[in-house]
Amino acid sequence: MASSLTCTGMIWALLSFLCAAASCIGFFMPYWLLGSQLEKSVSFGTFRRCSYPVLDESRQTTVMVEQCGRYASFQAIPSAEWRICTVVTGLGCGLLLLVALTALMGCCVSELISRTVGRVAGGIQFLGGTCEIGWAYYCTGGGAAAAMLICTWLACFSGKKQKQYPY
Repeated sequence: MASSLTCTGMIWALLSFLCAAASCIGFFMPYWLLGSQLEKSVSFGTFRRCSYPVLDESRQTTVMVEQCGRYASFQAIPSAEWRICTVVTGLGCGLLLLVALTALMGCCVSELISRTVGRVAGGIQFLGGTCEIGWAYYCTGGGAAAAMLICTWLACFSGKKQKQYPY
Protein backbone atom coordinates (compact mmCIF):
# COMPACT_ATOMS: atom_id res chain seq x y z
CA MET A 1 0.00 0.00 0.00
CA ALA A 2 1.22 3.45 -0.84
CA SER A 3 1.25 6.11 1.86
CA SER A 4 0.58 9.81 1.62
CA LEU A 5 2.75 10.48 4.67
CA THR A 6 6.43 11.16 5.06
CA CYS A 7 8.46 9.40 7.76
CA THR A 8 7.66 12.34 10.07
CA GLY A 9 4.03 11.92 9.11
CA MET A 10 4.07 8.28 10.19
CA ILE A 11 5.39 9.32 13.62
CA TRP A 12 2.72 12.05 13.73
CA ALA A 13 -0.03 9.53 12.94
CA LEU A 14 1.07 7.12 15.65
CA LEU A 15 1.60 9.85 18.26
CA SER A 16 -1.73 11.46 17.34
CA PHE A 17 -3.50 8.18 17.95
CA LEU A 18 -1.77 7.65 21.30
CA CYS A 19 -2.56 11.22 22.43
CA ALA A 20 -6.21 10.89 21.39
CA ALA A 21 -6.48 7.55 23.19
CA ALA A 22 -4.95 8.98 26.39
CA SER A 23 -7.28 11.98 26.29
CA CYS A 24 -10.39 9.88 25.67
CA ILE A 25 -9.54 7.33 28.35
CA GLY A 26 -8.94 10.14 30.81
CA PHE A 27 -12.20 11.82 29.84
CA PHE A 28 -14.24 8.68 30.46
CA MET A 29 -12.59 7.80 33.79
CA PRO A 30 -14.25 9.06 36.99
CA TYR A 31 -10.96 9.78 38.77
CA TRP A 32 -10.51 13.51 38.17
CA LEU A 33 -11.05 14.43 41.81
CA LEU A 34 -10.40 12.07 44.72
CA GLY A 35 -11.50 12.43 48.33
CA SER A 36 -13.53 10.90 51.10
CA GLN A 37 -17.04 11.37 52.39
CA LEU A 38 -18.79 9.53 55.24
CA GLU A 39 -15.49 7.68 55.79
CA LYS A 40 -15.59 6.22 52.25
CA SER A 41 -13.26 6.91 49.35
CA VAL A 42 -15.04 8.90 46.62
CA SER A 43 -14.07 10.12 43.17
CA PHE A 44 -15.69 11.79 40.22
CA GLY A 45 -15.06 13.13 36.76
CA THR A 46 -17.01 15.40 34.50
CA PHE A 47 -19.91 13.00 33.96
CA ARG A 48 -19.11 9.89 36.03
CA ARG A 49 -18.70 9.29 39.74
CA CYS A 50 -17.75 6.54 42.19
CA SER A 51 -19.01 6.03 45.75
CA TYR A 52 -21.58 8.78 45.99
CA PRO A 53 -24.15 9.64 48.68
CA VAL A 54 -27.89 9.17 48.12
CA LEU A 55 -30.86 9.74 50.36
CA ASP A 56 -32.43 6.53 51.67
CA GLU A 57 -36.07 7.60 51.77
CA SER A 58 -37.22 4.66 53.89
CA ARG A 59 -34.85 5.56 56.76
CA GLN A 60 -34.44 9.28 55.94
CA THR A 61 -30.64 8.99 56.08
CA THR A 62 -27.80 9.42 53.66
CA VAL A 63 -26.11 6.20 52.52
CA MET A 64 -23.10 5.69 50.27
CA VAL A 65 -23.55 3.83 47.00
CA GLU A 66 -20.22 2.07 46.49
CA GLN A 67 -20.20 1.72 42.73
CA CYS A 68 -19.31 3.81 39.71
CA GLY A 69 -21.82 5.22 37.30
CA ARG A 70 -22.95 8.14 35.19
CA TYR A 71 -25.22 10.89 36.36
CA ALA A 72 -28.90 10.15 35.69
CA SER A 73 -29.15 13.04 33.22
CA PHE A 74 -27.06 15.88 31.88
CA GLN A 75 -28.83 18.25 34.27
CA ALA A 76 -27.83 16.03 37.22
CA ILE A 77 -24.18 16.99 36.76
CA PRO A 78 -23.48 19.10 39.89
CA SER A 79 -22.73 22.51 38.36
CA ALA A 80 -22.91 24.47 35.14
CA GLU A 81 -19.12 24.59 35.03
CA TRP A 82 -18.88 20.77 35.08
CA ARG A 83 -21.53 20.55 32.34
CA ILE A 84 -19.55 23.01 30.22
CA CYS A 85 -16.36 21.04 30.94
CA THR A 86 -18.09 17.83 29.85
CA VAL A 87 -19.19 19.30 26.53
CA VAL A 88 -15.92 21.10 25.74
CA THR A 89 -13.71 18.16 26.74
CA GLY A 90 -15.92 15.76 24.77
CA LEU A 91 -15.64 17.97 21.69
CA GLY A 92 -11.87 18.15 22.15
CA CYS A 93 -11.63 14.36 22.35
CA GLY A 94 -13.79 14.07 19.24
CA LEU A 95 -11.52 16.43 17.29
CA LEU A 96 -8.39 14.58 18.42
CA LEU A 97 -9.91 11.25 17.38
CA LEU A 98 -11.01 12.64 14.00
CA VAL A 99 -7.50 13.84 13.18
CA ALA A 100 -5.84 10.68 14.56
CA LEU A 101 -8.02 8.35 12.51
CA THR A 102 -7.53 10.47 9.39
CA ALA A 103 -3.77 10.39 9.96
CA LEU A 104 -3.83 6.60 10.38
CA MET A 105 -5.78 6.28 7.12
CA GLY A 106 -3.09 8.43 5.51
CA CYS A 107 -0.61 5.66 6.33
CA CYS A 108 -2.45 3.33 3.94
CA VAL A 109 -4.01 5.59 1.29
CA SER A 110 -1.88 7.48 -1.19
CA GLU A 111 -2.55 11.16 -1.84
CA LEU A 112 -4.90 11.49 1.14
CA ILE A 113 -2.81 13.90 3.17
CA SER A 114 -0.96 16.70 1.42
CA ARG A 115 1.15 19.31 3.21
CA THR A 116 -1.85 21.64 3.37
CA VAL A 117 -4.13 18.93 4.79
CA GLY A 118 -1.42 18.08 7.34
CA ARG A 119 -1.20 21.69 8.47
CA VAL A 120 -4.99 22.00 8.73
CA ALA A 121 -5.06 18.74 10.73
CA GLY A 122 -2.39 20.17 13.03
CA GLY A 123 -4.54 23.24 13.60
CA ILE A 124 -7.53 21.05 14.41
CA GLN A 125 -5.37 19.07 16.85
CA PHE A 126 -4.28 22.29 18.50
CA LEU A 127 -7.90 23.33 18.89
CA GLY A 128 -8.85 19.87 20.21
CA GLY A 129 -6.01 19.95 22.73
CA THR A 130 -6.92 23.45 23.86
CA CYS A 131 -10.44 22.25 24.68
CA GLU A 132 -9.10 19.77 27.19
CA ILE A 133 -6.65 21.73 29.27
CA GLY A 134 -8.78 22.06 32.10
CA TRP A 135 -5.06 10.18 37.48
CA ALA A 136 -7.76 10.97 34.67
CA TYR A 137 -7.25 14.68 34.81
CA TYR A 138 -3.53 14.27 34.17
CA CYS A 139 -4.13 11.66 31.48
CA THR A 140 -6.57 13.92 29.67
CA GLY A 141 -4.38 16.97 30.14
CA GLY A 142 -1.20 15.11 29.17
CA GLY A 143 -2.75 13.72 26.00
CA ALA A 144 -4.10 17.15 25.12
CA ALA A 145 -0.79 18.88 25.81
CA ALA A 146 1.13 16.39 23.69
CA ALA A 147 -1.41 16.81 20.89
CA MET A 148 -1.09 20.58 21.10
CA LEU A 149 2.68 20.79 21.24
CA ILE A 150 4.25 17.78 19.56
CA CYS A 151 1.56 16.54 17.18
CA THR A 152 0.73 20.01 15.88
CA TRP A 153 4.39 20.60 15.05
CA LEU A 154 4.81 17.17 13.45
CA ALA A 155 1.64 17.68 11.36
CA CYS A 156 3.32 20.54 9.52
CA PHE A 157 5.79 18.07 8.01
CA SER A 158 3.50 15.06 7.60
CA GLY A 159 2.19 15.26 4.04
CA LYS A 160 4.14 14.74 0.87
CA LYS A 161 4.36 17.44 -1.75
CA GLN A 162 1.55 17.11 -4.24
CA LYS A 163 2.50 15.95 -7.69
CA GLN A 164 2.47 18.67 -10.28
CA TYR A 165 0.60 17.49 -13.34
CA PRO A 166 1.57 19.16 -16.63
CA TYR A 167 -1.96 20.09 -17.70
